[in-house]
Amino acid sequence: MPKCPFPLRITHFLNQSRILSTNPLKLSTSTSLSPNQSMEPEPDEASPTSEKIFKSAPKMGSFKLGDSTLSLRIEKHANSGDLASIENLLTLIKSENRAVTEHTFIVIFKAYGRAHLPDKAIDLFHRMVNEFHCKRTVKSFNSVLNVIIKEGLYRRGLEFHDSAVSSNITPNGLSFNLVIKALCKLGLVDRAVEVFREMPERKCSPDVYTYGTLMDGLCKEERIDEAVLLLDEMQSEGISPSSVTYNVLINGLCKRGDLTRVTKLVDNMFLKGCVPNEVTYNTLINGLCLKGKLEKAVSLLERMVSSKCVPNDVTYGTLVNGLVKERRAVDAVRLLASMEGRGYRLSQHVYSALISGLFKEGRGEEGMRLWKKMMGEKDCEPNIVVYSALLDGLCREGRPEEAKEIVKGMISNGCLPNAYTYSSLMRGFFRAGLSEEAMKVWGEMDEMGCSRNEVCYSVLIDGLCGVGKVNEAMMVWSEMLTTGIKPDTVAYSSMIKGLCGIGSVDAALRLYHEMVCQEEPKSQPDVVTYNILLDGLCVQKDVSRAVDLLNCMLDRGVDPDVITCNVFLKSLKDKLDSCEEGRSFLEELVVRLLKRQRVSGACKIVEVMLSKYMAPKGSTWWMIVPEICKPKKINAAIDKCWRNLCTLK
Repeated sequence: MPKCPFPLRITHFLNQSRILSTNPLKLSTSTSLSPNQSMEPEPDEASPTSEKIFKSAPKMGSFKLGDSTLSLRIEKHANSGDLASIENLLTLIKSENRAVTEHTFIVIFKAYGRAHLPDKAIDLFHRMVNEFHCKRTVKSFNSVLNVIIKEGLYRRGLEFHDSAVSSNITPNGLSFNLVIKALCKLGLVDRAVEVFREMPERKCSPDVYTYGTLMDGLCKEERIDEAVLLLDEMQSEGISPSSVTYNVLINGLCKRGDLTRVTKLVDNMFLKGCVPNEVTYNTLINGLCLKGKLEKAVSLLERMVSSKCVPNDVTYGTLVNGLVKERRAVDAVRLLASMEGRGYRLSQHVYSALISGLFKEGRGEEGMRLWKKMMGEKDCEPNIVVYSALLDGLCREGRPEEAKEIVKGMISNGCLPNAYTYSSLMRGFFRAGLSEEAMKVWGEMDEMGCSRNEVCYSVLIDGLCGVGKVNEAMMVWSEMLTTGIKPDTVAYSSMIKGLCGIGSVDAALRLYHEMVCQEEPKSQPDVVTYNILLDGLCVQKDVSRAVDLLNCMLDRGVDPDVITCNVFLKSLKDKLDSCEEGRSFLEELVVRLLKRQRVSGACKIVEVMLSKYMAPKGSTWWMIVPEICKPKKINAAIDKCWRNLCTLK
């Protein structure tokens, strides 16, 4: 077959300069993994042939007696990960002009891959011809390309691909698969599709892996329909989809919430004789939990067990998280109790989710019983995540002293608290009105050598402002900036609240404008920030500036909530016709949100109006009802109602 390079280089689409060339600089090949290892070739006691036989072997063309045994030694060192010995043998091969097959180099490339040394693999690939007189084929090329791709160096992999293709190496099906994978990982799905379509022209047929990789890339770009069309195409080409292929599509459709098409896809899967595996079941259960269909998710778990497919920690973790999210932690405990009867043992992740859920639902004693149960198990020791869930729960219930005792036990068990652990403890003491104890916890972090993050500073600033210590909070703020930690939304909002509380609204607004200029999403103002500022302006009777800020809030895509409405209604109560003024204000807010296609925000305002007996005008109803009554939104509303009813049972 004539050798034909790609008509268009992959890296042309990356808009970056090439890192590799066909003649790259040589890298050092004498790197030793251990300081105690010598670079001199050492005799291998387990080797069937000694070094003397190698050196005394008669010449037979380019091959010498003993070269095959030399390759076996390389393979042995590669399997054991002894890269230093491989380097020594490569030096010997080069100096003695030994002949080594391409297969031996592929073994070395795989060893470099396991050791996460892609640069060494690339360097050796480029030295194969000139230094070792070994012809390179697509096999060794694919081996190195695979090493690069597995390391997540996708751009580097594409550049290596271009370099090799320009050196007259003709890619095969595996080469195309690796290139398509790299392009999809980089988000260049359109180019991946182009490469996919070029495969038949290069006498390469796509296989099930090719289709699966491209489908996964399309699904991650939320191009599910195109991915489903590929399924039809591959079947028409006579390629049978695997469980992995179906799992990719099922996952994409579940994330979109399209359970109707998921059902059809699963039916198609069974018709094709493709048996669902644990990944299939886990994906389906996760999709059902995301849609709030928890009963169906539990039923699917039973079906999974009856199908002899063993549930794992992902299965149970998904179900527990789904139930906890719907405030049904007790149901999750019952479910797992029944599964324990079948031999399942709760993992640390499941324990932490259950303990957190029980405390959030006000069932602290049940959470503590679960904690004691875990402590009684020998094969499941609590980790930092479980401890943090328990500490946060105790602090939520106003029991910071108990939480502090847990921290002491945690340290004695060899599990050191982290920044989030101390943050929960400080928050608990501040909520209990024990600010001095909270400050002691702050000091203990230094004693334990625990580095503070933005969460720690946010909690301390919020707590100090909450007790009126704004000057101290400002000092902490300055310290935070000095250490190079950027404030998040909570820290900004806490500081703004403290400034508004002492009447420094202008200073608070300056801080707000600083927030707006931040590039990080975690530092942008949210509805809480705006409500604090709006309340501060309205308290000072500066309603016009408050309205201007409300306009900025809407322009920045932040929807008002109940607190926003109450702030303005409170400022209008002194007017003669305050009720009508309030109704007109809220109605105008509804209309403005609808014009911006923000139906959810408009509905919240209408709910506030109805709760305060301020019925919207007929014209407003005519605008909002058609938006609410779209089929998908009706189904979503019905599902929400059913979930609320189930929660009340």
